[in-house]
Amino acid sequence: MVGNVTQVRGLAGAIYAPSFLMATGRGLLIPVFPLYLLTFEISFGIIGIILAAQSIGLLIADIPTGKLLRSLGEKTCMLVGILLFTISTAILYWIDQLILIFIFRLVSGFGMALWGTARHTYMATSIRNDRRGRSIAILGGLGRAGTFLGPVIGGILGSEYGFGTTFLVCSFFSLVSLVFVFYFVNTICDQESDSSSWNKSLFDVFSSNQRLLIIAGSGQLFVQMVRSARSTIVPLYAGSILGLDVQSIGFLIGLSSAIDVFMSYPAGLIMDRYGRKFAYVPSFILLASGMLLIPMTSDYWTLQLVLLLMGIGNGLGAGSMMTLGADLAPSRYRGEFLGIWRFIGDGGGVCSPLIIGLIAERFSLFGAPILVAVLGFVGVSLLGWGVPETLKEEEKS
Repeated sequence: MVGNVTQVRGLAGAIYAPSFLMATGRGLLIPVFPLYLLTFEISFGIIGIILAAQSIGLLIADIPTGKLLRSLGEKTCMLVGILLFTISTAILYWIDQLILIFIFRLVSGFGMALWGTARHTYMATSIRNDRRGRSIAILGGLGRAGTFLGPVIGGILGSEYGFGTTFLVCSFFSLVSLVFVFYFVNTICDQESDSSSWNKSLFDVFSSNQRLLIIAGSGQLFVQMVRSARSTIVPLYAGSILGLDVQSIGFLIGLSSAIDVFMSYPAGLIMDRYGRKFAYVPSFILLASGMLLIPMTSDYWTLQLVLLLMGIGNGLGAGSMMTLGADLAPSRYRGEFLGIWRFIGDGGGVCSPLIIGLIAERFSLFGAPILVAVLGFVGVSLLGWGVPETLKEEEKS
């Protein structure tokens, strides 16, 4: 089973198809959800808190999910996670109270944590080191393809049929992905295990990998903030500062994501042939540089040029943090380690909209991308100089 699953055709139905569908569904909400919240006439600070709700749910559930994987297995965690996301997103169609919107976005984050950590562990267990970059980069590319199509479709749906319809269509995409997981994911277990590994506490997992988790985790925290900030800053800046409509914003984000897709497989080849750092260091430099340029844009086309630059950067780092985490994870307690790894990375998703909302509230929306860019440069410095190359020397091709 393990040998077969490392082939692309083995991962196609189990991982790639549902990941593409989930990414497309989530992409529908990128241009729509921030503008939907603007209709409530609330402050940027409150908008930032609600936009962070899903990431907060991810953060809360990441570490428990790492432990649940041992008892429930990857397939069950994937199914439960997708089901939680589907239900909590569909419910948004019928509610209009901000507190309920926050709660159900929080629940959708729980679902994404179950789905994401189980999928990550499944791939880390199944794929050998010298093919991991390409396999995970394909996953990243499909996610970016979904993020390319999703905002375009979401912008059209939001403009023509209203925000509520977009929530239902998003839920439909995730429901179809549930069918793929149910039929194509098989239980695999090649983790080294003994009686002590089952009882190993999360504290022990952290303490035995303390230096790596602090340095690599801090770097990942900052660079993931830059990635997450794109989906918050761009719609708010384009809508509030440049006065663009939801359909135009959808095309802006979608075209940038298209560049992501084309860069994904080359990024995987670079990671597997030359090393992980040759992909993720230039990737995050370009992303942070793009953030610095956003306040200098004045219309649709200048913002589009900056987003294309960021698309190249983001595509070059396709799957890089997932690959790095899979490389660093000890085989005997891979699920627990990846739960902590994803917890740290998802912290960037939580912090990003909160910081953006706070800066926009206290100062202006122009200052938020500058601060995020500075944090991005700090993150890439930590990853570049503080983390060893994880592509095994004997497996370089």
